Amino acid sequence: MSSKTKIVVLHVKELIYTGIFAALGILFIILLIIMFLPKEEKRETMSTVTQTTENSYVPGVYTTSLILNDNVVEIEVTVDEKNINAIRLVNLDEAVTTMYPLIQPSFEDLADQIITNQSLEGVTYSDDSKYTSMILLDAITSSLNKAVANQEEENAE
Repeated sequence: MSSKTKIVVLHVKELIYTGIFAALGILFIILLIIMFLPKEEKRETMSTVTQTTENSYVPGVYTTSLILNDNVVEIEVTVDEKNINAIRLVNLDEAVTTMYPLIQPSFEDLADQIITNQSLEGVTYSDDSKYTSMILLDAITSSLNKAVANQEEENAE
């Protein structure tokens, strides 16, 4: 039996390049899988917002101003003695809707929930517009608190 010795020459430089490209290929595949998997829309419940239990307001229109990119957007809440009648955005400039594209759909969703429930409790919003919804909800809460605060002032007199 004759045994022939085979010599294999491996260049370290080529091994390193192959390892790097293999790692990048695996990373690329993982990123593609993460990007194209269907996302499950999660909704959060705003539990920190408080509201009086008797829902009694001083009838009127109450506004709170938001300053977004040197533009003033006002949130107007219309209430009667027992109900929240309307919530709307006033002075919504085209520049604001361009810079903040989620502001109008998020606001409409929040306003519909609040008018339907007649309360700020149990208001939910999408994770996609979490911070926008939180800012809008704070402004709506501020406007409603003005209506309740006026009620307390009138009762004190």
